[in-house]
Amino acid sequence: MGVWEAGSVGKKMTMKLQFMLNGEPVTLDDVPPEMLLVDLLRDVLALTGTKRGCDTGTCGACSVLLDGKLTKSCRTPAAKIAGRDVVTIEGLHAPDGGLSDLQRAFLAHGAVQCGFCTPGMVLAGEALLRKNPHPTRAEIRRGIAGNLCRCTGYQQIVDAIEATAQARAREE
Repeated sequence: MGVWEAGSVGKKMTMKLQFMLNGEPVTLDDVPPEMLLVDLLRDVLALTGTKRGCDTGTCGACSVLLDGKLTKSCRTPAAKIAGRDVVTIEGLHAPDGGLSDLQRAFLAHGAVQCGFCTPGMVLAGEALLRKNPHPTRAEIRRGIAGNLCRCTGYQQIVDAIEATAQARAREE
């Protein structure tokens, strides 16, 4: 499924791109090879939960999960996702299609204020919890260190991730 075929439309080079997005196969024709993943998600696929922030990989607003690993989509060429699995905030949900436990915890703990950083923060928290289901508060802080928030002071975000880890541990 990792198709990446060069073609051309007029004189501009394009490629065919196949990948998994939020659990569904996607095939796109005529993708410019220089296109960034953030632009592909927002402008081509209309998934606007992924935010364009700093364009330098510093703020984390553009974070997605790429093969389960937290990745800055503003620094990732779309060509690099061929045959891979991408999860955006739109793909993170409970089995019934509602909000995930982590998203509900963000709401319950007031970890959502202006909302700009929230999708990236939630995905950073999810990536951390998948890798380390029982993180300490220090590990949570390190896990979200690549994501900036100007509103919350991070305390509520750490509380939400910690509460989710504790709830998941009780369910085990």
